[in-house]
Amino acid sequence: MKPKISLQTRLEYDAVAKGLAGAGVVEGSMFGMPCLKIEKKMLAGLFGDAMTFKLPPEPREQALKLSGAAPFDPGMGRPMKEWVVVPLEHSETWAGYAEQALEFVRP
Repeated sequence: MKPKISLQTRLEYDAVAKGLAGAGVVEGSMFGMPCLKIEKKMLAGLFGDAMTFKLPPEPREQALKLSGAAPFDPGMGRPMKEWVVVPLEHSETWAGYAEQALEFVRP
């Protein structure tokens, strides 16, 4: 079962998406969750009241130090390599992590 997404989380996510639109990032869906993509490559997603990001090692380790952050497991019992989930309480970091994720996955 997918976690519920609060209105506040959706608004914060939408702000991140809008901020990256000029760089060619589009909204889509993957694993049944809203996500952000560049040329079909997923860089971030919305998972309950948190955002997920595909990050290189150093920013990923930095993100994992935030309270409540964790390696991202979409429910398959195994965390995805390079992915971290950052809860709504740290939404002020989302735009920065999304930009780093974009640079990491950009073709």
